[in-house]
Amino acid sequence: MNLTASFQASFLPLSQCSSCSVIHSQPLAFSPLINSRNRKANFKASQISRNGKVICRMSESETDNGDNHSNNDTDPNVHEEGDEMKSASESVVLGNNSDQDKEESTEISVLESNSLDIENNVQNDAQTGGAEDGYDVQVASGSPLPGVKSQQFDESIRIPKETIDVLRDQVFGFDTFFVTSQEPYEGGVLFKGNLRGQAAKSYEKITKRMEDRFGDVYKLFLLINPEDDKPVAVVVPRKILQPDTTAVPEWFAAGAFGLVTVFTLLLRNIPVVQSNLLSTFDNLELLKDGLPGALVTALILAAHEVSHILVARENGIKLGVPYFVPSWQIGSFGAVTRILNIVKQRKDLLRVAAAGPLAGFSLGLLLLLLGFVLPPSDGLGVVVDASVFHESLLAGGIAKLLLGDVLKEGTTISLNPLVLWSWAGLLINAINSIPAGELDGGRISFAIWGRKASARLTAACIGLLGLASFFNDVAFYWVVLIFFLQRGPIAPLSEEITDPDNTNVTLGVVVLLFSLLVCLPYPFPFTSEAISSF
Repeated sequence: MNLTASFQASFLPLSQCSSCSVIHSQPLAFSPLINSRNRKANFKASQISRNGKVICRMSESETDNGDNHSNNDTDPNVHEEGDEMKSASESVVLGNNSDQDKEESTEISVLESNSLDIENNVQNDAQTGGAEDGYDVQVASGSPLPGVKSQQFDESIRIPKETIDVLRDQVFGFDTFFVTSQEPYEGGVLFKGNLRGQAAKSYEKITKRMEDRFGDVYKLFLLINPEDDKPVAVVVPRKILQPDTTAVPEWFAAGAFGLVTVFTLLLRNIPVVQSNLLSTFDNLELLKDGLPGALVTALILAAHEVSHILVARENGIKLGVPYFVPSWQIGSFGAVTRILNIVKQRKDLLRVAAAGPLAGFSLGLLLLLLGFVLPPSDGLGVVVDASVFHESLLAGGIAKLLLGDVLKEGTTISLNPLVLWSWAGLLINAINSIPAGELDGGRISFAIWGRKASARLTAACIGLLGLASFFNDVAFYWVVLIFFLQRGPIAPLSEEITDPDNTNVTLGVVVLLFSLLVCLPYPFPFTSEAISSF
């Protein structure tokens, strides 16, 4: 950037250094004024930022050499002109030529007007708060805090600038998280930088320092930035993390869903009314016939939910009231359970998410094996076609292994009804273990592989279920429920960087594989040759 201002043989053209800091003009000829007063005009330029634009502000300073008194005594005319320069701080007299004076005064007037405009702009910025406080800047995009909706905050909720400076300079540090930049985020601040050491230990150190200085006012998150997959630290006021309140009390809504689910479980286990469900209202005595099957399936569901509750309590996680979802096809789609507080680490979420399916699968598999081994109590049992076992790789494989040549294509077989009741419980556990959204399987995949991989698995599973819905009505209703109720995103964890240990990862993978075994079809024909190849 070059500024040219020609002062007609008195000064060289003004030039500015590359850093835009000082503009120098050197005298070219020695006029009587310059002989009497050795003067060098330094026009200092400072950068002022306003609304994203950078402008330069110029000011003039004088340098005297100390021999002014002698010069003033010998030349009174010059003394007068010197007094004029002192009294008029924003005018310069450079000789006796009137034309030259006019040109110089014109140039100085332009500089004065620009300087006044800049000063007015700076004053306006100071009155409106300026851009230094950082709160007029848009919230950072690609936010690593999913589930926290963008909203307007008043100044009492926002983190003050002074507090942000303390967080950056004193709470964070070289031994935990070295901050390189910061961005405003949802009433708080998002720090980017370099994580030092293990994430879990750094999180504990930073949290302790923050609580020592500010108490329990702010909440720290150590997350992975989805934009560049690098660690970031987010500090927000705890007030914005309060759970949403519902218009209807949870216990009332959960009780209503539970009653409907009991009814659908009873209907599901009454073969007589399968073709005409409305006929049940004409003869309610038929509901008694469905009671044993409903109890077995409900027992598997209860084992699932109780395991969630017990493990959550051990890991300091608060769960909401479970909402059982009724289903005409299989009796129930399981339960939707909210996590009410912030989970500490991925390993804690993995334990809670895997506990329910592990308990449900264990009890369901045990009852399924008993159903194949024990004869029917009435000697007849339930007569089914052998092709029904093609619907599940797990059920079909166990049936072929235990029944052998009795299970043949195109034939019927008499079974203990416990097989079908426990199979229904296994299926309910399996569809809840699909790695999608906020299902148990979705939380497991998030805890094992992280947020980005979990989001991709969710999209893939919803797509596959959408295709399967053209051939299976259960898949259709389930994909609708996932999309509208359980697609996520999963709420942020306090520290999402540390991977879970191998033991918990193994348990999570077992749940996902068992879910596939239950949901995938049995592809082999039921013949004597198939058992040997299997």
